Amino acid sequence: MGSYIAPDFKRQRQRMVNEQLLNRGISDPAVLDAMSRTQRHLFVPEALQPRAYDDHPLPIGHGQTISQPYIVACMTQLLEASPGMSVLEVGTGSGYQSAILAGMGLDVFTVERVRELYFPAKDLFRRLGLLGIRTRIADGTLGWQENAPFDRIIVTAGGPDIPSPLLDQLADPGIMVIPVGKNRREQRLVRVFKKDGGMTARALGNVTFVDLVGDHGW
Repeated sequence: MGSYIAPDFKRQRQRMVNEQLLNRGISDPAVLDAMSRTQRHLFVPEALQPRAYDDHPLPIGHGQTISQPYIVACMTQLLEASPGMSVLEVGTGSGYQSAILAGMGLDVFTVERVRELYFPAKDLFRRLGLLGIRTRIADGTLGWQENAPFDRIIVTAGGPDIPSPLLDQLADPGIMVIPVGKNRREQRLVRVFKKDGGMTARALGNVTFVDLVGDHGW
């Protein structure tokens, strides 16, 4: 029987950045730096860790997934965020997106409705020293009114419409990135700009996300 060779996660992480991100137009230095440093394999089930940096989403249990690295980078880049900004994330999931945002120096507020995902993610943040990430178990479509407005909002699940509470809690000026689609399996990535009291929304590429469940979702 051959000896076990542990995966070289650092090398896999750098290959991910070079082949999946840089080659596809991800150019924000802060996004690239955060994704080159964040240990994605810690945010997936142990059995799937050797595949953590592959170019596809992975299941994390309870019908949820961790998005493929490119989608995480793309949505993060679309936020056009700067250190010190406050960002609301709807759908903590494994916690990987939160860790990327925190690694960029953002003030992160993240909401998860599935208890079985919320507590492991919160514990992982503690173990990784990401103590500045504030977590909440609740209906994410309602936002987090007590800490609004948010300079940026990112939603990592797809709903039929943009939840009105999130629009209300977006700062002016502010940017939101969210998958939207009347058909659960046909969504467009939408970027919302709020400025001078008005809002504009631009639909970008096709995506497929898990359902955004809540009072203002499915």
